[in-house]
This record gives sequence, structure tokens and C-alpha cells, in this order.
Amino acid sequence: MSVLTKVPVLFLVFNRPETTARVMEAIRAAGPERLYVAADGPRDGKAGEAEHCADVRRIATRVDWPCQVRTLFRECNLGCRQAVSSAITWFFEQEPEGIILEDDCVPSQSFFPYCAELLARYRDDERIMFITGCNFQQNMNGYPYSYYFSKYHHVWGWATWRRAWRFYDDTMKFYPEYVDHNFFKSLSCSRGFFNYWKGAFDAVYHRTLDTWDYVWLFSCWANSGLTCTPRVNLVSNIGFGPNATHTHDNKSNSSNLPRTDIEIPLKHPSLIVRNAAADAHETEYVFNIRSDPGSSTGSLLSRLVKRGVRGGLRLIGTS
Repeated sequence: MSVLTKVPVLFLVFNRPETTARVMEAIRAAGPERLYVAADGPRDGKAGEAEHCADVRRIATRVDWPCQVRTLFRECNLGCRQAVSSAITWFFEQEPEGIILEDDCVPSQSFFPYCAELLARYRDDERIMFITGCNFQQNMNGYPYSYYFSKYHHVWGWATWRRAWRFYDDTMKFYPEYVDHNFFKSLSCSRGFFNYWKGAFDAVYHRTLDTWDYVWLFSCWANSGLTCTPRVNLVSNIGFGPNATHTHDNKSNSSNLPRTDIEIPLKHPSLIVRNAAADAHETEYVFNIRSDPGSSTGSLLSRLVKRGVRGGLRLIGTS
């Protein structure tokens, strides 16, 4: 097998052998030279979980290509927030950049060179903090570039740099100041947007929600970070269902989305500017945040969404 990517991969696993095996097949096909595997420990009182965790660790380290494998296997359960964020920190203590995949996120093979090309292109550009493999748009057939810039990031297959991850702050110490100055308005003036994201960030700030990805999203917003989002969907989340930590609804529109390949080399946008139409679509159709009734901002966003989706999201600008 020839090595298709020199970019190191961090594989985050836990207790699901079936989904882990499918993601591992994609990793094996890509053949990274360095593979990092991190696993949280089994939870107390969960019958059979220790055996499932052991099976997963065997699957995720079963390497049959030239590859250096390093592991971070927890004996005790740390929970989603601490286990994942500390694993990513461990990864970037050893690597300056890399790809992160969870045990239920199956990438297309072009996901790997897509990430590699963008990691190299924006390596020293502090404006770019995140590269995602997910696309939730309805239609971007008329969009002329391989990817666009977004305020949103999705962690179902992604990549970043040590220089960006250093801004991850588990304490969210600047969150009260962000709220006091209503910096949400720098992203949207919609009351619905404010209520939704303040509620989500409040939950992780006060630790009533055990997740790391909202903390990471806030860290990116607090530092005006942009995300590179592909014009087609490159990753399918196969983990929705009762055994998932957070994604329980297996009828979700985001579950098992078809994935495709993207043409390499990429066609890069001419301007590094956030795509307002694409972000407006995600706000309304992915996060179910409706435009404020009767507001001029809401009317503008609605028009952008309709015009952008029907016209292949050709609009590039800020909202």
C-alpha cells in the first residue's frame, strides 16, 4: 500500500467497535505515516463497556501499513469534554498540524488531500483556525470554488494547527466579557441567534453540558477565526442512535449524509471573506434558528438564503 497522506491523524475512539471499524477502513486506505489513537476509559456501572472499549482499542491500532502508532488510553472515564480536549492537546504537543477523526465519522478518500492542501496553504494565516470536511448546504453546484469561509465549524472530520488549538480555553474565561459587550452582534444581529448560542455557551461555561466542541467554537469566535468548508460533503456521521453520547436522533437530517469526493488540486477562493449566504443557510436549516419576525436583518438573511441556495451560493460577503 502506498502512503497517500503524510499528515498525521488523531483517531478518537471509545466504545463502539462497529463504527470504529468503518472509520478505520478509511484511515487504512489513506495510509497516514503517523497515527495517534486516544480512548477514554469505560464508565463505572456500564455492563460490558470495558470489553467494548478493549475491542475498540484493538481495532483502532490494527495497522498493516508502514505507520508509527502512538496511543493515549485512559484507565478511568474522564467524560467527553475532558477526554477529547486533552487528547487533542496531547496530539498537538507532538505535531504542529493534523487531522482529527472520531469513531463515527467516515471520510471520503479526498478528505485527506483536501485537508493536507489547506493545512499547507493556511499554515501561517492566523485568520484561518479550522478546516472541516462537512457541508450541510442544499446545493452549491453553481459555486465556483472548492470551499468557502464560514463562522461555523463542524467536528465530524476536521483539521487544524497547533497555533490555532492554543486558543482552546476550557475555562472560557473571556465568555462573560463576550456577553457583556454582546459580541454576538459581530456575527449576527438576530435575537434568535443570540438566544440560541448564549444558551449553548452558558451550558458549557457552567458545566451543565459535558462537551468540548462548543468550547472550541467559542474559542474560535472569540479570536475571529474562520473555517474552511468544502463545497461538497466529505464526511458521513454514522453514529446517530441510542448508543451515541449526544447524537441520539437517528432520524436527524444530519445523520448518514452521503459523502463524495472533491477535485484535487483545489480551486481556492479569490477573497478570504466569510460567505454570508452559506452561514445564513446553516443558521436556519442546521441549527433551526429562525429569522426574527419583521426585522430588516431577518428579511435580508431570508433573501440571502433563498437566493444563495437556488443560485449555488455565489454570494460572498459578510452579514
